Amino acid sequence: MRNSSFFAILLVILVGLGPWRSIHSLESKQEMRLSVAMTIVPHAGSLGAVCLDGSPPAYHLHRGFGAGARNWLLQFEGGGWCDDVSSCLERSRTRRGSTRYMNKLEVFSGILSNNPSMNPDFYDWNRVKLRYCDGASFAGDSVYHNGTTVLYFRGQRIWDAIILDLLPKGLSQAQKVLLSGCSAGGLATFLHCDDLARLLPKATTVKCMSDAGFFLDVKDISGKNTIRSFFSSLVTLQGVQKYLNRNCAGSLDYPYQCFFPQHALTYIRSPYFILNSAYDVYQFHHIFVPPSADPYGHWNRCKSNPAACTANQIAILQGFRSEMLTALRLFGGSRNGGMFINSCFAHCQSELQDTWFASNSPRLHNKTIAEVVGDWYFERKVANEIDCPYPCDHTCHNHIPSSQAYEWRLKEFKYVDLQRIP
Repeated sequence: MRNSSFFAILLVILVGLGPWRSIHSLESKQEMRLSVAMTIVPHAGSLGAVCLDGSPPAYHLHRGFGAGARNWLLQFEGGGWCDDVSSCLERSRTRRGSTRYMNKLEVFSGILSNNPSMNPDFYDWNRVKLRYCDGASFAGDSVYHNGTTVLYFRGQRIWDAIILDLLPKGLSQAQKVLLSGCSAGGLATFLHCDDLARLLPKATTVKCMSDAGFFLDVKDISGKNTIRSFFSSLVTLQGVQKYLNRNCAGSLDYPYQCFFPQHALTYIRSPYFILNSAYDVYQFHHIFVPPSADPYGHWNRCKSNPAACTANQIAILQGFRSEMLTALRLFGGSRNGGMFINSCFAHCQSELQDTWFASNSPRLHNKTIAEVVGDWYFERKVANEIDCPYPCDHTCHNHIPSSQAYEWRLKEFKYVDLQRIP
C-alpha cells in the first residue's frame, strides 16, 4: 500500500480512537451523555456540495440557551486525508467519505458539552459539529471521473453549504463565534478562519482554535520530506490550491506549502489559539518517524510506550519539539493569539472530557485546557502556555493507542491488516 494511503488510514484510526475513548470513559463513570441528531444539508446537491461518494453533507447542531443563545461554536470533525484515487475511493466507502455510513447520533463532550461543570465557558452556546467527508480538510473543489468511477472533491462547497444553512438558523445574528476543529479539522480552521469572519457582520466577534492541527513542514528521521510529498499530491488532486491564501501562496516557491499551518498562520488576521502537544502522537508516529523511515522497527517500543524510549530517541523527539516551538516563535508574540502546548503524548484534547476539563485533566500552571482557552477567548488574561520538555509534566494522560485498538478500528473501516501496511 502506498504511503499516501497509509497516512490517510492511520490518521483516521488515531482520530477515531478519540471519541471511542471519550464514550468509554463517560460510560465507565456512568455520566449522562449528550447525543445530538444529524442534520442533512438540504439542497446541497444543487450547489455541488457532496461527499466523496456523492452523498449530501451533514452536521449536528445542539441549540444554545440563556446568555449563550446568540453565541456559536463550530467544530470541524477530523479524520485524515486522501491524496490519490485509490485511497480516496477506499475512503468514499467509509464514514470518512460518505454520510451514508456515518452514525446519525453524535456524542457531544468536552468543548461540545452542555454541562457547565464540564464545559464552563461554552456549555450554553449553539454548538455545531461539521461532519468530514471530503478528505481535504473542507478545502478542495474538483471531480475525478474515468468512465466507471466518480469521486467528488467538494470540501470547499461543503463548507459553504453548511454555513449557508446555518446563517438563517441564527448564525447571521451571532454575537460571538469560535471556529475550532481537531486534527484534519484543526487544519481546516487555518484555511477557513478569515473566510468565516468575512461572512459574518463586522460586529460579530470571530475567533478560531486548532486542536492537534498544527502539522509541521518537517523532514522525517531519515531526512525525507514525506509529508510534503503527501500534501503536494493532495492539493493537486483535490483542487485545493485556488482556495489557499493568495498572499501566502505568492510568498513561497511552492504554493501547496500554504496547506501547512505554520506557513498559513502568518496571514490569518482573526484572533487564533493553538492547542497542540509538542509530541503529537500522530505526527510522531507517522510524519516524524513513519514506518518507511524505520523499516526494522527500532522505534516500535518507543512508540508504544514513551518510557521505553532510549536516550537517543528522546533526544530526537526533543528535536521535534524544538521544531514546533521554532515554528510558533513569531506567533507566540501575537497580541491576539493564545497557545496551550503541552508535553503529553496525545492527539486531539478538546473533545475528550478527561483532557478538556476534569479533575485529572492535563494542566499548565495549574490550569486546564478549558480554562486557558476561556481566558484567551474572553480576554481575561494572557494565555500563552508552553510546557517543559518530556518527561517533566506529571498531569499528562499520554494516550498511546494500543495495538488491539488499532486492529479494532481497522476492522470497523474494513481496511487491511496492520501487517500488510509497509
